[in-house]
Amino acid sequence: MAILNKASSANSTVLDPKTTTIKYPEVRIIVLDDDFNTFEHVANSLEVVIPGMSKERSWELAIEVDSEGSAEVWRGPLEQAELYHQQLLIKGLTMAPIEKI
Repeated sequence: MAILNKASSANSTVLDPKTTTIKYPEVRIIVLDDDFNTFEHVANSLEVVIPGMSKERSWELAIEVDSEGSAEVWRGPLEQAELYHQQLLIKGLTMAPIEKI
């Protein structure tokens, strides 16, 4: 049995953790200003879709969208961003393409 363990360990490779760690690309979700969504709709959509979004923060972002023309509403891994971006589109918000950082 010891011979089998030696043989199997001789055939296996231990990878350096530094070379095997792959970080997901980080991206930004940006909502754009438009002429048809109300402050209330933008704020409510952000509060419902973005995890941890407070009512106060969603209103701040809705105001930023209106006054600045756009606002970054979330930043994080690409896979999550795709979900949130799609959900905000379904809610009718005008969205910039997902932007890699």
